[in-house]
Formats: sequence, C-alpha cells, structure tokens
Amino acid sequence: MPLNQEEKRLGVYIHIPFCASRCGYCDFCSLANQDKLMPHYQDALLIQMREVFPQLREYYLDSVFFGGGTPSYYGAERLAELLQEVKRTGRLLKSSEITVECNPDSIKRKGLRLLRREGVNRISIGAQSANDEILRLIGRRHTWRQVEMAVKRAKKAGFRNISLDLIYGLPSQSKDDWARTLAKAVALKPTHISCYGLRLEEGTPMYRTYMDSPLLPSDDEQADMYLYAVDFLERRGYRQYEISNFARPGFESRHNLKYWRVQEYVGFGAAAHSYVAGLRYSCLSNVRGYISGVLGEKNIVEEQEPISQLDQAAEYIMLGMRTAYGICREDYTRVYRSSFEPLEQILEAFAANGWAVKVPNRRGNRDRDRWRFTPSGFLVSNVLIGMLLEAQTREKFSANPWIREAFERVGEKLPLPEASEPYMN
Repeated sequence: MPLNQEEKRLGVYIHIPFCASRCGYCDFCSLANQDKLMPHYQDALLIQMREVFPQLREYYLDSVFFGGGTPSYYGAERLAELLQEVKRTGRLLKSSEITVECNPDSIKRKGLRLLRREGVNRISIGAQSANDEILRLIGRRHTWRQVEMAVKRAKKAGFRNISLDLIYGLPSQSKDDWARTLAKAVALKPTHISCYGLRLEEGTPMYRTYMDSPLLPSDDEQADMYLYAVDFLERRGYRQYEISNFARPGFESRHNLKYWRVQEYVGFGAAAHSYVAGLRYSCLSNVRGYISGVLGEKNIVEEQEPISQLDQAAEYIMLGMRTAYGICREDYTRVYRSSFEPLEQILEAFAANGWAVKVPNRRGNRDRDRWRFTPSGFLVSNVLIGMLLEAQTREKFSANPWIREAFERVGEKLPLPEASEPYMN
C-alpha cells in the first residue's frame, strides 16, 4: 500500500535479452552468442534509465525485477551497475523486493555475493525439470545436480528468498516423472515455486518438432499434472496465489503481483513493457534496433495505448481472476462504476460446477466478499474469464448463445476432482 494518500509506488522491470543458448520452447526476446552486444546494450539501458527516471519523481520504487533472457549470464557486475542507477533516483525503498532471474549453469559464487551486497534479495532459478534427459531434450544446458548446487550457493551467499521455475507437459514426461520433479524441488526448501504448462509457440524449434507429436502429454494428462501440483504443494505449505505460482506465506512475488493487480510499473530494455499514468507502452523488441534507437536518440516506443476505464475494468477481471485473491463487488463498482450483478450471476453458476468459490469477508461486509477460481476453474480460466467479460456487456447469461455453448464445452472437458489423486507420498 502507498505510504500515504499522495505518494505512489512503482515497480521497475529491466529486460536482459542475452543467453548462452536458446531453449527449444523459448519465444521471448532473447539472443544467444551475441556477447559483443552486451556493452552497447548496457550503455543503452543506462541512458534510457537516466532519461525516464526524472519523469517519475512522484513515485517511490518498491520492486525491481531483472528478467530475460538470462540475467545471470549477463554478469553480476553489469546488473550491479544497473541497480546502482536505480538507487541514484533516491526513491528506491529499503523494503523493496529485488529479483534476479538465473540459470543454474551461470550462477557463480562471487556474482551471488556481489548481488547480495548490492541489495538483491530474491533469486529466481530456472530449474524446469529434475529429469536430466528431459532437460537435454528441451535444450537446457544444466543438470538437476547444478540446480541443487545453485540453490546451495544462493543460500550460502545470504539469499533467503529463492524461487524455482518448473515446467510440466514436457515431451516424454510422465505423471510420475512430474511428481518426482516436484518432490525434489520441495526438498530444496525454496520459498516460491512456479509451475508452468508447456506452450508450443509457433516458430520455436520445439513447435516444429513436437506439434501434434504423441510424445507430448495430452490435455487431460497436463490437467492431471497441474491438479496434482496444486494438491502436492498445498500439503507442503506452498499456498497457490496465482494460476501458476505457489509460495510460503509472505513470499509471494511482489513484483509480479503488480501485473495481476493492474498496478503501475516501468520497463527498461528491448521488448520491456510499461504501465504508467494510464498509458501502456512497450519498447522495440529488436535488440539491435533498441540499442541504435537509444544511442541515436530516436523513438524506441514500439506500441502504446491509453487504458480507458472500460479497459481497466476488463483487466481487473482478467488479471484478478488469475489470482487466489480474486475480485469483489466493491472493487469492481469503484473501477467500472457499474452493477456487479451480471458477473455474480455467472460466478454463482461457476460455483455450482466447482469452478469458483466465494470467500466471505471476515468483517461481514458482503460487498467485500471475494470470488476466485478453484484449481479446476484455473484449468479452464481462459473460457471462464471470457464469460465474465461477456457479462460486462449486461447480456443475460441464460439468453446468450455464446455463453451457453462455452459453458457446455467447458463442462465436457473439465477433469473430475478425483483426477488430482497423488502419485507419490
């Protein structure tokens, strides 16, 4: 929450697009074997930050996230220099969450110690799988043993907030294999775990190799893996707070919550996005174009659009329902200034099917009762959120053919609760 009514908070995202090699499923803005561009990219980042930060003097900065790409491959010294530039604003709060994404093969003891001294207090490690054969199959450069060593080194360097990224639905991955990956991940005692279902993006090597391949788990098998993860992690103290994210109490990613709560953030670097003062914009996604644009004092904004009140309301639904926090009548009517009844009608139908639940407000304020999806609802959230957005137009649930058809379609595909029986104890 803000320090007071007048002061506002802002998250900072810094995109590092460099990698030692590209993974087979990656469609992010990243470059492999382009180390020669790093010094020029660093110069461009520093120039952009020095131009933008003076325009944001009314904000306090309460989160910094170095994402990629592979920030740890970029080098701790460069990351420290960028963080020092953030500190020079005089607006970075001491309580800020400062995260660096790392790959296990590029985490070095010296670099970790430097980052910790500079104030980085959260490390996010791309582990993906505990099966070394699957790691090789998807183009990862590390082994599970290196994941274990990376966590050990991070803890020894003083990091207490460590997150692991995992992927399910990988080629040749079985339910038992996924269960073993989760068990090994939990054994490392991270504070946060992200579980992402594999998405084959057109243009990636894995799309060309595995699209429609029998080696990929089916949709039902992926759903089963997801429900198992929710149950397994919940029983081990990791609370689900967003579709793909689980954390020990108090260790939710504060920076990522900004996106899901439609809060403000500013992005630096190629393909970085920003949402400030009602305007959403993104930087050029071409790394060389970004560098030459900044150094040549040219426009580097690729897209921009003002966010209307209607857009804000839609995003409140889309992003809020991704989280375990959900949405409520009071927040919705304050943002959208319209009746919550059409939404509640749909949500009650979801609840009758086991896809949503209403969490009563502890103080008895019914306007603050929160609606959120159950794990089964999260599985089909895209369709369900579409129904809620349709309800914004005030069209009746019972009279809308699109809603009826989508509702029936979801009901046919939704796995039964029993599908979440554990595979391992």
